[in-house]
This record gives sequence, C-alpha cells and structure tokens, in this order.
Amino acid sequence: MKNLSVLTYLLKKLLRMVLTILLVTTIIFFLIRLMPSNPIDRYIEDQMVQYGISYAEAKNRAATLFSMDLDQPMYQQYFAYLGNVLRLDFGDSLLSPGVSVMEIIATRLPWTLFTVGGGLILSFIIGIVIGAVMAFKRDRWYEPIVTGIASFLSAIPDFLIAICLILIFGVVRWNGESTILPIAMMRGTYSMQMKPGWNTEFVLDVLMHGMIPILTYMLSQLGVWVLLMKTCTTSCLNTDYVTMAKIRGLSSGKVLFSYIGRNALLPITTEFFMRLGFIVGGALIIEQLFVYQGIGLELLRATNGRDYPMMQGIFLVMSIAIVVCNFLAEVLYAVLDPRIKAGGAAKNGK
Repeated sequence: MKNLSVLTYLLKKLLRMVLTILLVTTIIFFLIRLMPSNPIDRYIEDQMVQYGISYAEAKNRAATLFSMDLDQPMYQQYFAYLGNVLRLDFGDSLLSPGVSVMEIIATRLPWTLFTVGGGLILSFIIGIVIGAVMAFKRDRWYEPIVTGIASFLSAIPDFLIAICLILIFGVVRWNGESTILPIAMMRGTYSMQMKPGWNTEFVLDVLMHGMIPILTYMLSQLGVWVLLMKTCTTSCLNTDYVTMAKIRGLSSGKVLFSYIGRNALLPITTEFFMRLGFIVGGALIIEQLFVYQGIGLELLRATNGRDYPMMQGIFLVMSIAIVVCNFLAEVLYAVLDPRIKAGGAAKNGK
C-alpha cells in the first residue's frame, strides 16, 4: 500500500510535468505565429526585399528554415511542430544557414552547464557547510561578520560581481607591472591554438578560461545558501529529537550531520533544483561580459539578429529545463521527507 501511494504521487507529478511542457510548447508555437508581423511573414518579406525573389521562393525558404509546411492549416502545422519537438528538430538557424538549431544548442549548452553548473554546485557545498557551522556558532564574535558578508553577496547582482572580478584580476596592476590574470587572453571557452581533446593541456586551458565565470556564479549564489542553511539549521536546533540526541551525549558533529542536516536540507533541496532550472537564462549577461561562447551568448546573438528559430529552440530548452528540475525537486523532496509519502498513504486510506 505504501509503495502504491508513492507510485501514485510520482505519477501525478510526472503527468503535471508533461502537461506543463505541452502547455509551454503550445504557447511558444502560437505566440510566434499569431502575433502581428510574426517572424515567418517578416522573414518572407525580408527575403523578397533584399534578394528580389518571388513570394513562392521566399515562402519555400521559410518553410525549410522553420521546419514546417506553411501551406497546411494551423492545426496541422501545430501537430507537425509537436512531432518536430519530440525529434528535437527546431529548424535551421537564420544567422547560420544550413546549420540546425539543435546542433548549435548542443555545441553551446555544455559550456554553460560547465560554468554555471560548476559555480552553483561549489556555492551550494560551501554555503551549506558555512551556514550550518554559523548556526552552531551563533554566540561567536565572527558569526555576525560572516552573516553580514553573506547578506551583502546575496544582494549584489551577478554582473556587478563579474565587473569587480574583472577589475581585480584583469585591470588593476597590483605590483605596478602586470595584472594578476591576462583577462584579454581568457576570452572564449578555450584558446584558439588549442586542439580539443581529453588531455591535460586542453583541460587546464578550459579551466583557465572558465575560472572567472565560475567564480562569479559561485559568489553570486554563495550568500543565499549560507543564509538559507543557517536559518533552516537554527530552526532544527530546538526540536525534540535534537534535544534527545544531546541528552544521549552524542557529539556535535553527529548531531549536526545525522539529526539536523537531513531536515535542514529539505527546503534547500527545492531551492537548489529551482535555481538549476534557470541555469541557462542566468548566463546571458555574464557570458557577454567574458565573451564566453555558451548558450547565453548565443541567445543574445539570436535576439540581436532576429534569429527566431534559434530563439524558439533556446526558449523551449530553457522552459523544459525549468519544468524538469522542478519535477526532480518534488521527487527528491518526497524521498527526503517521509511525511509526504505518509500523507499520500493516509489520503488513499480514506
């Protein structure tokens, strides 16, 4: 009965995730095609004006680039579009003719996942450790200082942190002769003379180019995890099970990791996966500052160049990532908190 209630809970969440993705996909489809001066009509007009070709030829080009038959009724185009989405076929890029949108996304997305994901994971690990320690050391003189720094970091936009890091490492000449890092040489994902491959030289070069963006993402998120973990840990310190653990004479480390840690991490887990879902969109400004060739910079390029198939593909990938990460957060929350499963079982028993 218990396993059935857990399975029912997960199936409901999975169904809601699928319906949400379907709704987002539908909104993107009709938003692009039904708004005044929609991208498809505008592209046809631009082709006719710039190249002097006929309407039929321009329409055929648009059908190829947007991966659809424009002569079909709207509902048939919609179902064809859903089929293309299932095959991850978003058409060809307008700025890179002959290159599919999914090919570009597959090339750019791993670099964004590397920098933003690396910074997020580092900030999460360091933040929860510092936050838990600060909750235990609330009476120490340095606790207000650490909390103040965490509040300061959480209030600063990530692009300001990026600018400060550029000034500190790449502009100011601390010894009067040279900067700490050659920022101008660290543009892009790796050096031009490097040949990609799983070798030490290439890996170190990638790390050098990604270290400042990773540090930016880490510092921009660190304060949030410190404050959140400190608040959650503090709320758990006065619970009955912690008091009984202390009476039994267990060490502070045992109480912290075995009794407090799991319960304090419940709300933090949801927040982590929600932030993970926004990992793509959060990279736009930072990648522009560092000229880092990730999906954020590609989205900015597509927006400036009115590359609608590319914009549509990236927005859809971003939306799916957010929905899937929220689903994973709810599943993991159910795994960590037995009360959710127990609640589901109780409802089924009524």
